[in-house]
Amino acid sequence: MTVSLPQLRAFVATVDAGSFTTAAVALGVGQSAVSHAVAGLEREVGGHVVRRGSATVATPLGERLLAHARSVLASVDALEAVVRPATARGTVRLAAVPTVCQGLLPRLRELWSVTLPDVDVQVYEGDDDEMPEWLEAGTVDAAVLVDPVAVPDGGVVVARDEMAAVVRRDHPLAGAEALTLDDLHDDGLVAGGGGCEHQIQRMHEIAGQPFRYAHRVREMSTMFGMIERGEGVSIVPTLGRVMLPAGLVMLPVAPRYERTLVLSGPSSRPWHPLARALVDAV
Repeated sequence: MTVSLPQLRAFVATVDAGSFTTAAVALGVGQSAVSHAVAGLEREVGGHVVRRGSATVATPLGERLLAHARSVLASVDALEAVVRPATARGTVRLAAVPTVCQGLLPRLRELWSVTLPDVDVQVYEGDDDEMPEWLEAGTVDAAVLVDPVAVPDGGVVVARDEMAAVVRRDHPLAGAEALTLDDLHDDGLVAGGGGCEHQIQRMHEIAGQPFRYAHRVREMSTMFGMIERGEGVSIVPTLGRVMLPAGLVMLPVAPRYERTLVLSGPSSRPWHPLARALVDAV
C-alpha cells in the first residue's frame, strides 16, 4: 500500500470541511484534485473513506484512519517548518513541451501547490530538442524530458501517453477504431506541430516507411487550423486532447506508439534544490 501526503491532506480537509468544494478552497487547489486524491486513497486502503452526499462525512473505515492521518500530517508539518526555509521556498524554472504544458502540468502544479506552497513554478514552453539544451545550459532548473534514452539519475517518470491521429469530425474515417500511417498519408500529413516530429519519424521507422509529409509547421494552433480547413491530418500525443478544437477528433494509430515523460534536473551540473523538491513531491 502506498499512501501519499496529498491524499491524506485531501481526506482530512474534506472531512473537516464537509464537502469537496470547501476542502478545495481551503487547500487552494481545484475540486477535481481533491476528489482524485481522496479516490486514490480509497483505492490504496481498499474501501470508501468518505460518504458522499449533501454533507461529506467519514465512513467507519475513514473514522479509523482519520486520527492516524492527522498524526502523520502534524508530524510532516512540523518537519517542513524546520526545513522549508532552507530547501523549499523560492522560484524554480520548469521547461516542458506544449502538450505537457496543457495536459500534464496543470495536475502537477496543483499537487505542488499543496506539497510545496512556498515554491513558485515558472513554466517555459519549448520543443523536444530544447528541453535538454535549456536544462544543461542553465536556462531552466528542471524539465519534463520526452523519450530520453534513459531516465537520468534522480529523474522520475511522471507520465506515459500515446501518439494518436487527429482528423476532422466529418472525416470519412472519423469512426474507425484506429488509423494507419497509410490512411493519414492519403489525406496529407501535417507534421511538426508542438515538437512531436521525432515521435512521428520513429513511428515511420518502426513501420518501415519513409517519413513524408504534406506540410511541416511549428505551432499546434497552426496545425489544428489546417486540419479544420481540410488541408490535412496529423499525429499528436494524447495529452494534446485538451487542446483540440471542437471540430476535430483524436483516434488511435496502428501500430501503437507510446512516449515516456520524465521530470528531471540537469545531468552535467548540480541540481537546484527546488528541482529536487519538485521531483521528490511527485
